[in-house]
Amino acid sequence: MSTTEHVHHCVSEERLRDDITANAEFGAIPTDEGHGRTVLTGTDANRRAREYLIDRLEDAGLDVRVDAVGNIAGRWVPDGADATARPVACGSHIDSVPEGGIFDGILGVYSGLEAVRALQTTDADLSRPIEVVCFTEEEGARFSNGVLGSSVASGQRTVEDALALEDENGVTLDAALSDIGFRGTGRLDASAWDSWLELHVEQGERLQDADAAVGIVSAITGTIRCTVEIEGEADHSGCTAMADRTDALAAASELILEVEAATNDVVAENDDTVVGTVGNCDVSPNAINVVPGAVELGIDVRDVRYASMETIVERVRERLADLEAERGVETTFERPYDIAPSEMSERCTAALERAVATVDVTSLELHSGAGHDTMHVASVTDTGMLFAPSRGGFSHNPLEWTDWSSCATATQVLAAGLANLARE
Repeated sequence: MSTTEHVHHCVSEERLRDDITANAEFGAIPTDEGHGRTVLTGTDANRRAREYLIDRLEDAGLDVRVDAVGNIAGRWVPDGADATARPVACGSHIDSVPEGGIFDGILGVYSGLEAVRALQTTDADLSRPIEVVCFTEEEGARFSNGVLGSSVASGQRTVEDALALEDENGVTLDAALSDIGFRGTGRLDASAWDSWLELHVEQGERLQDADAAVGIVSAITGTIRCTVEIEGEADHSGCTAMADRTDALAAASELILEVEAATNDVVAENDDTVVGTVGNCDVSPNAINVVPGAVELGIDVRDVRYASMETIVERVRERLADLEAERGVETTFERPYDIAPSEMSERCTAALERAVATVDVTSLELHSGAGHDTMHVASVTDTGMLFAPSRGGFSHNPLEWTDWSSCATATQVLAAGLANLARE
């Protein structure tokens, strides 16, 4: 069993577990249940996680480079492969949300490394190099709205614009990466890759409910995020008659219900994948005895069909116009974050389907409701995505958990999928 067809037998669950549990110590937080970590871009915890990853990549014989925004890539050229051929890449991220779990992103990076280690133990008849990639700030918890490193690698954002981004304290990404020694040079170019695969925990319960070993992702939902400001008039709660009020929060409440109603209407008419959420609300002056004078809302709309998202956003704009006329408020609307849905390529999906058959496990086709670096990479090369089951569906939470055996099985499929692509 020394061919790539049997590479899945060379995946080490123990080695993969050791890497993930070692990484879990960087930024570890005390929890009553589960295993939590906070690893924000440019922090000491982020530095230690990056240094550990580079050590592991180099221990496996990969050539490592760090680009100007801190993206890390380790390159392996198999014996007999064309070193100048476009590589097959895989990976994810190692940053976290505040008080997140230990698998989100991490599994994708270390499963990629473990897949390469497994391939190295075979007489791999591969034509292409393989790269293991760790993107900077996928979660967007400090400098961005998310998927920062992959937006640069795919050409959606310039290096200069990314480095100029500031956190809430005015620290730039440039300064933060320099402080931890990860302000590299050049730009990782995802368009130079032949193809890309990402393994990620599902962050839901569909695989668990279906008793499926892995999920093959068909598409990643697009995301539109809107910021709405509603200006009313702050007045004394006891001395202002109801007829004389311009209550910004009452108007905002109608808008929140409109987001829910509009989303439910699209679900009823078209499909059950679209979701709309008002996730944050900042009320001013936020005092119990003052009629609210201003409200700022954050709206998040996602679906695998861009037209469905547009329908909901248009309903929001129409309702804002109605609120101005009916309630006398003034409103502003901004749309700072707009990413279209991403379809996975038939070629990469087929490679993963063949890998599932090789490993001989059950799979489920499903879409991703969360955003991932893959959605940016999909704009410049062929992509595929694989999910491992999440116990209870928990994610962005210390209760996030994927059984070690499930991690290993999904990594076996990833390894076989990489081998399929790297032979082409």
